[in-house]
Amino acid sequence: MDEKSPTKLEYYDDMWKLHSTATLISHIKGDDGRYGLILDRTILYPQGGGQPSDTGFIQIHGLENKFVVHDVRFKDGIVFHYGLFENVGGEFEPSLEIGKEVSLFVDESRRKLNSRLHSAGHLLDICLPRIGLNHLEPGKAYHFPDGPWVEYKGTVPQNEMQNKQKDLELEANTLISVGGKVSVHILPYDEAAKLCGGCLPDYISKGSTPRIVTIGDNPGCPCGGTHVADISHIIKIKVSQIRSKKGLTKVYYNVES
Repeated sequence: MDEKSPTKLEYYDDMWKLHSTATLISHIKGDDGRYGLILDRTILYPQGGGQPSDTGFIQIHGLENKFVVHDVRFKDGIVFHYGLFENVGGEFEPSLEIGKEVSLFVDESRRKLNSRLHSAGHLLDICLPRIGLNHLEPGKAYHFPDGPWVEYKGTVPQNEMQNKQKDLELEANTLISVGGKVSVHILPYDEAAKLCGGCLPDYISKGSTPRIVTIGDNPGCPCGGTHVADISHIIKIKVSQIRSKKGLTKVYYNVES
């Protein structure tokens, strides 16, 4: 594998794997002094899809100092792991031998929180038709801990918002209490469409093999992020606000322990 080959995204197949090994393919050093390590494969999720990146550390075999991963980014098929080596001064220049085996470790608490927030956003999508909001179509989402929200095309009448907010929270937490397995499927286009209720969004090209996530017995949805293994692991959702403006509705929420 060369440095221009796409990074294998191991979290695509196994969203709950927290330790793995890989091979160092290349590295860069930015103007801020941080290194960017490029590996042949990774279990660390790069920021995208409304979800923040994983953090953690990488141990290069034969090198004493751990590489602390601050941020993970995806560009043109390549994943860059940005960070610094632990307990070293600014003049430290590590010997980064291409082809070296490395061990990767994901920050478990951050992964679990991000996965709960992401899964909760999808669960709200599932709950909207159940409380009579069938007309709302999924749009953008922000699953960051500082204020997660999901946005939909369509509006909710002002006089209904408070009741719908309570209904949505109750419905979501009822599903959480029952639980249900969360699964990932990488399927041919037609099979993926069938699993998602008969159609896929326009941005997914025909002939592709999209990654579909199913939450319990509900229709699946195309998604590249990480999720909990069971709906019950979300624990509890708090819907703090529903706001409609200019033909769009935002649902603000959080997850609680």
